Amino acid sequence: MKKRYYTHSALLAICFLFGMKSFAQETHPDKIAVARPAVTGMQTQAITAEKMLRIELAKLDLYYVYDAFDMAEVTAESEEFESQCQSKFCLTRLGKKLTVNYTISGSYDKLGNKIVIQLKLVDVSKGEVIRTSMLEFDDQELELQRMTQCAVRKLHGLEIDKLLTDRLYFKDEPATLNNVGRINNSGPRVGYAIMTGDLMEFALRPEGQGGLDIFPGVSMIGYQFEKQYIGTENFSALFEFIPNVSGLEQGRFIPTMSFLNGFRFGKAGWEFAFGPGIGLRQTTKGFFDTQGAFGNAGDYISEADWNDYADRKYVDDPQFQVNGVYSRPAPSEFVESYNFDSRFADTRGRTQLTTSFLFALGRTFRAGSLNIPVNAFYSAKKDGGIVGINVGFNVIKSKTSVKNWP
Repeated sequence: MKKRYYTHSALLAICFLFGMKSFAQETHPDKIAVARPAVTGMQTQAITAEKMLRIELAKLDLYYVYDAFDMAEVTAESEEFESQCQSKFCLTRLGKKLTVNYTISGSYDKLGNKIVIQLKLVDVSKGEVIRTSMLEFDDQELELQRMTQCAVRKLHGLEIDKLLTDRLYFKDEPATLNNVGRINNSGPRVGYAIMTGDLMEFALRPEGQGGLDIFPGVSMIGYQFEKQYIGTENFSALFEFIPNVSGLEQGRFIPTMSFLNGFRFGKAGWEFAFGPGIGLRQTTKGFFDTQGAFGNAGDYISEADWNDYADRKYVDDPQFQVNGVYSRPAPSEFVESYNFDSRFADTRGRTQLTTSFLFALGRTFRAGSLNIPVNAFYSAKKDGGIVGINVGFNVIKSKTSVKNWP
């Protein structure tokens, strides 16, 4: 009885082992080995790309994928097998040494602003390349694993996630809004500017005459928003919006907004921009007493100042009495060129919009992942201008990583 029991147990064990072997053969009928691909122009090492290929092949569940330990004895025999086996003939020899059905290798190349992955699948028994694939990706090296996934799936004619292709594939367009090589200089700005012309006079004028009574050089702080509407690797056309406040260090709040059309050239980041600016200022009608007829030469006299001055000085003067009633004289009665036809900047006056036209020239310097734009500018107005320099900074922002998908 015991003998019969052992016989049945042995038969069951043998059947189980054959069944497992048959199951394994059905699950992975073919064996495949990955030869180290050639990698150029990237920080990623070739051995890392080799591991990525193995991982993505294993995910397909189509092969038994030899790992580095399975291949170690054979690759140790030849430096060609270890790191230089990308040709059809070498892949065939390697496959025969390993007794696998297929071998795979290829190349990973960074070309300009794109990464190109080429793969070839060799049938060892025939010594022929039976499948190839080539894909171009945007230069997002951190996503190399997902790029490898796309290339492996294409090699086997399998569907690729559209989200991956939209995010990773290189779009060969002459102009694109999301060119990886562009510089985006949105960020804070600080600078210093000197007032010229009538603006300098307004800055130096005493407060009692409606002036700012400050040094005609002011600090500037603002923020630049920019949007690229044309862009290639070596040229960008952009719209720039810059809200700015000046004079805070001297107790003044001088707001401006600029709307610029900018052009950025080359990888060195040279830029030229121009466009209108708007701001707020207070004005009154008045004149400058250039002859010193009513006080110090050069004093500004507004219409309200003149009315107050004339009423105090001439109210009892018979020359300005008409039938016993005082009639205020006009300044032109004393100096012909003095009148109230023009408006001038005056902190005591009414607030209104003022316009200017701005020109800027500069360059963006890079320090690691930091952009440092430096620009010289001139803002021209009817009554003067502002010339200065500003500096900004921002961290380089690449395309949204697929790791950040919701």
